[in-house]
Amino acid sequence: MAFSVLMSVYKKEHPKYLDEALKSVFSQTLLPDEVVLIEDGPLTEELERVIAEYGRRYPVLRTYRFAENVQLGRALAKGVELCSNELVARMDTDDIAVPDRFEKQYRYMQEHPEVCACGGWLEEFNDAGTYSKVKRMPENSAEIRKYARYRNPLNHMTVMFCRETVLAAGNYEHFPLLEDYHLWSRILAADGVFYNLPCVLVRMRTNDAVYGRRGGADYFRQYRKLRRKQRELGLLKPWEYATALVLTAGMTLQPTWIRKMMYRRVLRK
Repeated sequence: MAFSVLMSVYKKEHPKYLDEALKSVFSQTLLPDEVVLIEDGPLTEELERVIAEYGRRYPVLRTYRFAENVQLGRALAKGVELCSNELVARMDTDDIAVPDRFEKQYRYMQEHPEVCACGGWLEEFNDAGTYSKVKRMPENSAEIRKYARYRNPLNHMTVMFCRETVLAAGNYEHFPLLEDYHLWSRILAADGVFYNLPCVLVRMRTNDAVYGRRGGADYFRQYRKLRRKQRELGLLKPWEYATALVLTAGMTLQPTWIRKMMYRRVLRK
């Protein structure tokens, strides 16, 4: 049972969160035989200490350091190249994987070789303990393809994917804020089959700053580039492209407090 875990960390991340994320990786019911951690530029001494400690305890932890920050898309692309196994699980460095996450995904993908990417639900929470919501996702391939016209079809931090499929689609690219949605779109255009397990796989730490980052003119312009790419790939018909632009503008260009309310009351359960 061989699979890799791919993570990327940069200097602004919290050492305590990195520690909790790595602890959840190495506390799984099915352990990876390789964890590739990309250091995206120089890190703080505190982050380096956490990584060094886990490196001493778990020899399967491999690191690669960029001399300067290259941003997530480029960092993950290098990470995919460095992974030794065909199955690769993505994990963010401030989230917590539930104990049997890898076991469930690995077994599902072994039993369903037609599936090239398997995600699942996530539970958003805050450190104060005052907020907890589950983001449920469409389950089968047909539902996912329909959902992907207007929203990201996989929760990035929950995904286990086939390395060769990702490489064949061009790997991660530098596409700030939407690196994963851009990749999934290219894989879907090549008839890739996705699946989302109907259960929570990851607990995702969140705060009010998230809703600010998911909006604004720059975010809308990046989303518009993605919609154009989806139209070029044949994923969106002309009227679907127009609808997607309207929906995207409606979500990204509204005041942050309205966006927060929409996410928490409408888009989460």
